[in-house]
Amino acid sequence: MDTGSGAGQINAKLDEESMRKAKRASLRDLNARPAGQESSRNLDSSLKRHTALTKRMRQSVGTENHDQILKDIESLSLEKYIDEMSGAVVEGVGRCKTEKDVWSAVEIISALHRRFPTIFTPALNSGLSAVLAPPSQATLSGLTPEQREKEDSSRISRQRPVLRVCAELALVDIIKDGPDRSGGEWMMKVIRQLLSNDPSLSSLPLLSTFLKAYSRPYLGIAPPASTAKQLSTATEPGNLSGEATKEANGVNGAFPALSKEEDELVEKDIRDRFKKMCEGYFESVSKKLVIEHDRLQDQDRRNHEAYIRSGEIFEDRQQAYEKMTKGYEKLLASCQTLSELLYLPLPKLKAASHKVDSIQIGGNTGSNLGGDIDLDEAARGGKWEDEEERRFFEDISDLKDYVPKGILGLEEDNESDSEETKEKKEKKEKERVEEEVRKLEEELAGMEVSGEGGEPTAPKTNGNSSAPDTEVDAEDDGTTTPTPGSPKTDPSDTPQLALQGPSQLLTALLARLPDATNRAFIDQAAVDFAFLNSKAARKRLIKFMGQTPKNRTDVLPHYSRLVATLNKYMPDIGTEVVALLDDEFRYLQRKKNVVKELADTRRKNVTFLSNLTKFRVVPPHIILHMFKVCLDDFSITNVENIAMLLEGCGRFLLRSEETRAPFSKMVELMRRKQSMQHLDQRQLLLLENAYYQCNPPERTARQEKERSPVEMFIRHLIYDVLTKKTIDKVLKLLRKLDWNDEAVYRTLHKVFTKPWKVKYGNIALLAMLTYDLQRYHAAFTISVVDQVLEDIRRGLEQNIYSINQRRVATIKYLGELYIYRLVGSSIVFDTLWTLVTFGHPEGRPLPGQACTIDMPDDFFRVRLVCVLLDTCGMCFDRGTQQKKLDSFLTFFQLYVLCKDPLPMDVDFMLSDSMEALRPKLVMFKTFEEAAVAVDEMFSVAFQNAGLATGDDSGEEEDEEEGERRDTNEEEDGEAAPLDSPVDERAPSPEAVLLKSSQEILGPSEDDDADFAKELAKMVTDNAETRKVDKKTALALWESTVPPPVMRKKKGEESEEGGEVAGGSSTDDSGIMKFTLFTKRGNKPQMRQLAIPAESALAIQTRTAQLQDKVEQQHLKKLVLDYEQREEAEELRALEARNRAGAIKIRYVG
Repeated sequence: MDTGSGAGQINAKLDEESMRKAKRASLRDLNARPAGQESSRNLDSSLKRHTALTKRMRQSVGTENHDQILKDIESLSLEKYIDEMSGAVVEGVGRCKTEKDVWSAVEIISALHRRFPTIFTPALNSGLSAVLAPPSQATLSGLTPEQREKEDSSRISRQRPVLRVCAELALVDIIKDGPDRSGGEWMMKVIRQLLSNDPSLSSLPLLSTFLKAYSRPYLGIAPPASTAKQLSTATEPGNLSGEATKEANGVNGAFPALSKEEDELVEKDIRDRFKKMCEGYFESVSKKLVIEHDRLQDQDRRNHEAYIRSGEIFEDRQQAYEKMTKGYEKLLASCQTLSELLYLPLPKLKAASHKVDSIQIGGNTGSNLGGDIDLDEAARGGKWEDEEERRFFEDISDLKDYVPKGILGLEEDNESDSEETKEKKEKKEKERVEEEVRKLEEELAGMEVSGEGGEPTAPKTNGNSSAPDTEVDAEDDGTTTPTPGSPKTDPSDTPQLALQGPSQLLTALLARLPDATNRAFIDQAAVDFAFLNSKAARKRLIKFMGQTPKNRTDVLPHYSRLVATLNKYMPDIGTEVVALLDDEFRYLQRKKNVVKELADTRRKNVTFLSNLTKFRVVPPHIILHMFKVCLDDFSITNVENIAMLLEGCGRFLLRSEETRAPFSKMVELMRRKQSMQHLDQRQLLLLENAYYQCNPPERTARQEKERSPVEMFIRHLIYDVLTKKTIDKVLKLLRKLDWNDEAVYRTLHKVFTKPWKVKYGNIALLAMLTYDLQRYHAAFTISVVDQVLEDIRRGLEQNIYSINQRRVATIKYLGELYIYRLVGSSIVFDTLWTLVTFGHPEGRPLPGQACTIDMPDDFFRVRLVCVLLDTCGMCFDRGTQQKKLDSFLTFFQLYVLCKDPLPMDVDFMLSDSMEALRPKLVMFKTFEEAAVAVDEMFSVAFQNAGLATGDDSGEEEDEEEGERRDTNEEEDGEAAPLDSPVDERAPSPEAVLLKSSQEILGPSEDDDADFAKELAKMVTDNAETRKVDKKTALALWESTVPPPVMRKKKGEESEEGGEVAGGSSTDDSGIMKFTLFTKRGNKPQMRQLAIPAESALAIQTRTAQLQDKVEQQHLKKLVLDYEQREEAEELRALEARNRAGAIKIRYVG
C-alpha cells in the first residue's frame, strides 16, 4: 500500500467504524426531523396489545423482538403508557448482550423518541442515569470484602449493556447536553462519576468496554494504518523509503482521516477533554500497578525468607499471598487492556529484587573491567574465573572504616608501635609457613619414590606439627569429634520488638545469617557483629559456623567472607574455625569406610576449607597437607575429596606464588596415580573434570576479524542506524558508495543476503531498501533474490538445528520481498510447496514415513510455512492466487497430519495463521479425510490441465508482470541494433570431441554373437505366443465391425444430414447422436441414440476426437518438417563438400 499519502486499502477496523458512523449519522438526521401527526391515523388503543408490548419490552429490546416492537409502536396509541414503557425499556436494555442487540435497542428508543420527544425521552434519561449511578460508599462500607466483591461484579454486569446503549443514544442526539450539542459531555460526566472515588478500581471494566467500542467517536483515537497488503504497483522504486520516513515522523499522520471535522458526531473540545481524562486515569492505574507489583515482590521475598527459616510457609501467609497475586494479575490485565486501547506504553516493572545481589561463584560474566588485573595473566587464565569472583574474594571491606577503633581494640597512640609489631608477626609467620612447605616437599619426594615402587604409603595424620590430632576443648563443644548440627531458627517473626541486650542482638544476627546470600548482607552482618564483639560472642559464632547444615553449601562462600572480614581484627575466629574444620577432616579420614552416610558432610567440609583458602584464612601448608593425606590413600572417598579440592581452590593454588611449585607437583603425582590405578568411569570423569577446571588447556586468544572502514560503515548503517525514520537517510548514504568497487559490492551483497543479522522487526525495512535500490542497481537486486532462494534450499537440504533462526529470518525476508514486488507469487507458491514436499518420496508425505531431513517429530517446516503465510499470505485474497492458496492449505493440512502430535506452541502458531487467512476453514481431523481431499484436488487439477492449453502463464502472472513488460520491451529495443546479420558473423569454431584412452569403443565379436542368438530366441518365442487362427480372427473382426451395407447406409445418412460419420454427431439442439450396434441371433442391428452434449460421455467423446485430430495434424507437420529438414541438410552437405574441395592446378611441360 502507499505509505506516503495514506491512499490504498483501508484497515478492516476503520471500515467497520465508517459503516457504524454512517448508520449513526442517518439515524441522527432521522431523529432531528419532527414526527408527523399521528392523530390522522386510526391507532389502536386496546389494553391487551399495550400490555403485551410492555411485557415484550421488559423481556428484551434486542434483535429477537425488534420487528414486532417497531410494528406495535407504529400501530398503537401509547399516550397513556409512556411511564410504563420507559421503565420497561430500561429493563430491556439491561439484557442486550451483543452489538446487534444494542443497535436494535437504539432503533426502538429512537422510534419512541420521534413520537414522544418531550414525554418519553426525559423519563428514559432519568431511568438510565439511575442505573449508571455509582454505588453508595455508605452501603459498601457495611459489607465484607467477599460481599463487596460480589456486589461489584453484579453491578458491572448490569451497567455494561446500559453504558453501551447510552453511548449510542448520545451519538444519535437522543441524549443531549444542549440544543446544538451532542451527548458527549453527559457521557464523560457519567464515566467520571463511575471512576472517581473508586480505590478498588472495580469500575475499570466499564471503561475498557466503553473504549473498545467508542474510542473513535468519543476520543478521536483510531488504530494505526495497516501495512500488511502488498505494495501498490503505482509506487515508484526509490521513493518508498522517503515516504515511510515521512509517515514515521508524523508528516502524513498516523492513520488516514476518516472524515472532516464537521462530520464528527462529538465536538472536538469534548473529544480532547475525554481523551485527556482517560489518559490521566491510565496514569493513575499505572502508578497503582507499580505499587502493587512492589508489594507483591516484597511479600514474595518475605515468604522466601520465612521458608528458609522454618522450612514451610504458614497457611494464612500463603492465602494472603494468593489473594494478593490474584488481585495483581487482574489489575495487570486491565492495565494491559487500557494500554492497547489508548495506545500508551505500560509502566516498567522491576524484576524480583531478592536475587539481584546474590553472588554466582564460577559464573563467567565475560567482563574484564578491573584495573588491578594484569591483562597477560587474564589472557592465560588468572586465579579467578571472572571479575565478579575476584571482587568477591579480594575486595573485602575494612571494619575500621565502619566501626570505631576502640571497639576493634586498636589504640590510636600506639599506632606506629602496633604497625612494627604487626610487621614482625608477619615476618615470623612467613618463615614458619616456608618451613612447613619445605617439610611437605621432603615428604612429597618420599611419596614419589614409594609411589613409583607401586606400594602406596599409609596415611600420616600426625605429620603436621601445627595441627596436631588433639581433642577439642570441652568449653567449645563438649565432645571429642564435632558433628554437624541444625541451623538456628528464628524465634519470632518480629525479633526487633524483643531485643534488649547484646545476647538477644547476637541471636537475631545469627538467625539472619542463613538468609544472607549476597555481599551486601554479609558485609553488614560483619559490621553488626563487630559492635557485639566479645569472647563469648566469638565462641558462639565459631560454634555456629561449625554447625552449618550439611545441605547448605550455598551459604559457605558468604560465611567464609564473614570469617575473612572479621579475621583481620579478630584472628582467633579464623584460627578456631580452621582448627574445627581440620579436626572434622581428620575425623572423616578415620571414617572413610562410611561412604554414603557422610558424603554430604565431606562435601561441606571440603567446600568450606576451599573457600577459606581463597580468602587466605587457611594457611597454605594446611590445605597442602590435606591434599597430601588424600593422595597417600588414593581410595574412593579421597578421590572425591581430591576432585572437590581441585574444583574449589585448585585454580587458586596453582596460580599463587607461594603454592604454585608444591601444588603442581602434587597434581602431577595425582595424574600418575590416576593412570596406574584401576578406577571406575565415574571416578575418572570426576578427576578429569576437576583437573581441567583448575588447569584448563592453553588456547590462543580469539582474534577479532579485521574489517575495512567502508565495511564497518555499511554494517553500522544496516545494523545500527536503520529504522523507519532513518531509512531515507540510509538509502542516500548507500547510493553514495562506490558500487563499482568489488569490495564494496561484495560487502553490500553479504549484508543484504543475511537478514538474520538484522533485528527481526527491521527485516521489512531491509526489503524496502532492496526495493528502492532496484531502480539504480537492478542486477544487485536480482543477485540478492537468487541468494535468498538458494539459502532456503540449502536449509532444507541440510536441516541443521543451529541455523533454524537464520532460516526463519530468511523465510520472513522472502515474504517481505514479495510484498515489495521483488519476487512473483509463483516463487512464493513454489517455496511453499517445496517446504511440504522436499525430501519425501514422490513429493507425498505419509504418516510414520521416515525422511532423513524431515522426520515426523521435526516441526520446523510447519513454523516456516506459518511465518511465510503470516508475512504475505493475506495478499492472496482474490482470483487464481486465492485458488492456489486454497489448494496449498489443503495439502498443508495433509502434511501436518503426517507429523506427530504438534507441540502447544506450534499448534497455536498454526491455528493463528489459519484463522488469519481462512477464518471459516474447517480443519481436517484425520489423515484419511485430508488424503481424500488432496486426491480430489489433484484429479480436478489434472482434468483442467488436460482441457486447458499450456501456453498461458496465468492471470496473476500477467498482472504482476504487466508493469514490467514496458521495461523489458525498451531493453529489447535497445539491444536489437547490437545484433549483427547472420552473414557478417564470424564462423563458429568446430566442436572437438576428446576421447579418453580408456574409453570402451564397443562390444567384442563374442558378445555380438551371443546377443544375436538370444535375440533370435526371443523373437521366436513371441511369434509362437501370438499365433492366432485366421478363422478366429476373421470371426472377431466381423463381430465388431458393422457389415458393409450398414456402413454404406450410415454414410449416406450422414452425408444427407450433415452429420459426422464417426459414430456420433451433434445437432443444433445440444444433443449428440451415437450409433449403437446390437446383434439379434446372427443378424446385426443399428440404433440411433440421442445423448445430451453436456453429459460426460459426450464431452469425453468430443475431447477424444479433438485430441485425435490434433495428433494427426501434429504427425503431418512432423513428416513435412522432416522432409524439408532432409532437403536442407543435403544442400548444406553439398555446399560444404564444394568449399572443402581443393583447386587442382596441373603444370604442363
